[in-house]
Amino acid sequence: MNNKHRYCVIMCGGIGSRFWPYSRTDRPKQFIDFLGTGRSLLQMSYDRILSIVPAENIIFVTNEMYAPLVKEQLPEVADSQILLEPARRNTAPCIAWAAYHIAAKDPEASMIVTPSDHLITREKEFEKSVLAGFDFVEGNDALLTLGIKPTRPETGYGYIQVGDKVTGEINNVKTFTEKPSLDLAKVFLESGEFFWNSGIFLWKASSIIAALKENAPDVTSTFERGKDAFGTDDEKKFIEENFAGCVSISIDFAVMEKASNVFVETVTFGWNDLGTWSALRDNSPKNRDGNVAQNCELLSYNSTGNIFAIHGRKLVVVDGLKDYIVADAGDVLLVCPISEEQKIKQMVNDAKLNFGDKYL
Repeated sequence: MNNKHRYCVIMCGGIGSRFWPYSRTDRPKQFIDFLGTGRSLLQMSYDRILSIVPAENIIFVTNEMYAPLVKEQLPEVADSQILLEPARRNTAPCIAWAAYHIAAKDPEASMIVTPSDHLITREKEFEKSVLAGFDFVEGNDALLTLGIKPTRPETGYGYIQVGDKVTGEINNVKTFTEKPSLDLAKVFLESGEFFWNSGIFLWKASSIIAALKENAPDVTSTFERGKDAFGTDDEKKFIEENFAGCVSISIDFAVMEKASNVFVETVTFGWNDLGTWSALRDNSPKNRDGNVAQNCELLSYNSTGNIFAIHGRKLVVVDGLKDYIVADAGDVLLVCPISEEQKIKQMVNDAKLNFGDKYL
């Protein structure tokens, strides 16, 4: 049964520059049907939470330039459910605003905070984990993160070291380690004590506000000034005038690595943050040569392990290509070995230096 005091905050304001040129400033990856399901990553994030939280309690936090895209993709969502950031300030200010907004409306609120661009499979397991998480945070002053069992020594994720068991799949947290070296990631994997930080959190609105006040007063000082504005017609004006003044910091650095009431629920649903082209390739249907064709017809010869992502349907004919990204966005064509995909952010910077914002 849905609980009227349960809320979901979907963060959907990022640019997704690692997927350039397919993901662009005017239509980032969360608004793209990357997996060929007929639903964008944002729409899939919304769909999977509907069985857990009342539709009217789902809040979207995004950059103001993406308001039309959110409305286009989720026309059933009311304007009042979309919080528009006038500037990008990372996840701590984003979550702080959502918490103050929700707490003003419902002082008893509990909330799940989730990114909009992750791939989650085994959705019944996801629902079960989230419901167990809600039960835990509603009965405790707790900040809960969902931890994923690592399958490889990944250096691009944060890790959580689990401590003593509290209940069910929920443990105390010993340590957080952000993006370790490969050698350290191998040690973490072998120890069995470390889980990937999924970036999905649950807590009471009052608990996260208290934790932010204690551990990140430079973030909450802004929101405390406008406390009386939240939940009123003055909220929008206050945010427009003050949000850009917030320090830019992630919730992990601001709170999770410092607070004493942090817990982890180890979960078994399928999860991938789809942060890279190789992650997208690994999670997409492939033809018999291990190639992925997004939005195109493909004729391939002596070519394996590639990903072709094409804007506007085309026939792609390729011979002798192995483990490459070919991303055609109409006005930009990217051809890059998957092994060098970490250079894409630099390529985006170079494109900006040479051509301004024309191709971003």
